[in-house]
Amino acid sequence: MIETRILTGDAVGAALDDLARLRIAVFRHWPYLYDGDLDYERDYLKVYQSPGAVVVAAYDGDRMIGASTGAPMEDHASDFAAAFAHRPEQLDEIFYCAESVLLPEYRGHGLGHAFFDGREAQGRALGRKYSAFCSVKRPADHPDRPADYRPLDGFWQKRGYAPLPGVVAEFEWKDIGDDHATKKPLQFWMRAL
Repeated sequence: MIETRILTGDAVGAALDDLARLRIAVFRHWPYLYDGDLDYERDYLKVYQSPGAVVVAAYDGDRMIGASTGAPMEDHASDFAAAFAHRPEQLDEIFYCAESVLLPEYRGHGLGHAFFDGREAQGRALGRKYSAFCSVKRPADHPDRPADYRPLDGFWQKRGYAPLPGVVAEFEWKDIGDDHATKKPLQFWMRAL
């Protein structure tokens, strides 16, 4: 039986290692191709123990099989402030729906909606006006792109999100097979709450 749980504060701390391992496993695949590191993940994920942050976690019994993170956008200001510098929305009006990871065998059963529902509810509870996330942009002709890859654009649009023209951040990570990290463009999507 699949169960979703809302984790905040200390509950996030208790789940950090499971969340870190899950992110490394899922993000190894297209479009991220992330060559993850457990120590880096543990450090990165500490932001989700801050006030206002949330993790919507999916469990199959005691096993975390998926999770989605979110936090006030200003918690990520050092990474994303430049992308929003010319937008009318202020960072403290936005709830950032960060990463969603779900093991492949559990996809297609509505957990994506549960992940967004939980994060958007947290944003509303904090009085935020907007919900935003970003998606990695890879070239259509990238050699590692699977032939059967289906972007999630349609799913996001049905939830009311739209890409923000020109609102692109850069974040760097090491791709599988590379010897160093490189910057990747991340396209922001947003909707009113």
